[in-house]
Amino acid sequence: MLKPTKLTKRNQRASIVTRDIAEMIVPTGNVYESVAIISKRARQIASDVKEELSQKISEFAIAADSLEEIHENREQIEISKHYERLPKPASLAIEEFLDGELVFKRPQKDEEEDLY
Repeated sequence: MLKPTKLTKRNQRASIVTRDIAEMIVPTGNVYESVAIISKRARQIASDVKEELSQKISEFAIAADSLEEIHENREQIEISKHYERLPKPASLAIEEFLDGELVFKRPQKDEEEDLY
C-alpha cells in the first residue's frame, strides 16, 4: 500500500466538498432543473468577476509596453493572484442555491401545450 507523501497532502485542495444530490433536488424536485439553475447563476458570477478583473487590468494597459514594464508590474500580478484565489463561480452558485438565496421562476405553460 502506498503512503501519501507530504507533497500529495499539500496539493489536496481543502475547497473540495462532497455534495448530497438529494439536497439539490429539494428546491425544484428535479436534479436537472437544479443543475440548470446553478449553471446559469455560475455563468452570471463568472461574467461579473471577468468584467471586474478586466476593468482593473485595463488601468495598467499602455499602448506600447516594454518588456521591462511587463516584468516590473507587481501590482498587476497581485491583482491577478487575488482573482485566482477566489472561489470558483460554480461553488458560489451551489452555496447560494442550497442556502435558498437564489430566486428562480418556472415559465408558465400555455393551455395549448397541455393539450398536446
